[in-house]
Amino acid sequence: MWRRRVLAPLAATAAVCASLLVMPMASASAAGTTAQAACNYPNWVAGKPYVTGDIVRYTDGKYYRAEHDNPGYDPVISTWYWEPYNCGGEGQNPSGFVVSEAQFNQMFPNRNSFYTYQGLTAALSAYPGFANTGSDTVKKQEAAAFLANVNHETGGLVHIVEQNTSNYPHYCDWNQPYGCPAGQAAYYGRGPIQLSWNFNYKAAGDALGIDLLGNPWLVERDAAVSWKTALWFWNTQRGAGSMTPHDAMVNQRGFGETIRAINGSLECNGGNPGQVQSRIDAYQRFVQILGTTPGSNLSC
Repeated sequence: MWRRRVLAPLAATAAVCASLLVMPMASASAAGTTAQAACNYPNWVAGKPYVTGDIVRYTDGKYYRAEHDNPGYDPVISTWYWEPYNCGGEGQNPSGFVVSEAQFNQMFPNRNSFYTYQGLTAALSAYPGFANTGSDTVKKQEAAAFLANVNHETGGLVHIVEQNTSNYPHYCDWNQPYGCPAGQAAYYGRGPIQLSWNFNYKAAGDALGIDLLGNPWLVERDAAVSWKTALWFWNTQRGAGSMTPHDAMVNQRGFGETIRAINGSLECNGGNPGQVQSRIDAYQRFVQILGTTPGSNLSC
């Protein structure tokens, strides 16, 4: 059986364990005119100050992205400050996400059809900073870290709803003023990071502008909503850690810090080294698929 923690309510930190989940499908993709528009970047100008993330067209017709602030260094000479940027060329991912659909399928060869790549990319707009902050290396590391933890929580994106149905009635906290309008047993684990408890459905729903307290079943029926709840936790919740998983990766605190936020009270500091290693193994496999390095501080 898998174990997981409960997402923390907005004002408090909670850690609880549960098991895992199962279910169906979702929507559409982007197109070529968008990719062309995205290639409309200015020509590089020697001596002009650039900040991290700026994209320019060099004299060779190729594009480069600033990895660090610089006073206009030559992109093909100063590789510390610039990195090549694939702008609309062959292999460019039209979704703009650092993980292509082919890479996603390679990571999750046995995934449930409910967890579509299109559902994931449709959810990205809810948190535009996710896997889109810092250098390409940092972006890929964050995407790999998120997907590695999701992989662990869902058995490789196989489970959608918590498997141990006997736990279902336990996730209603009647001390909350809004109670459990969907029913005592309606707030069981669902989705990529297993959202559970009425207070977490309320907090996630409020943040996303969706009535998840009244209709928690959306998390197991709508792929984009399901992915959004996972991104909500990743980008806004500290769980048992000292920072959100997003901040941990962007600030290079390491993959281990994301484990601490997600399930630290049960797995870290020797709590369950086997589970920690399982997450690390997936992360190392995923960064390899994305063609980058794992960085340091992998364990918690």
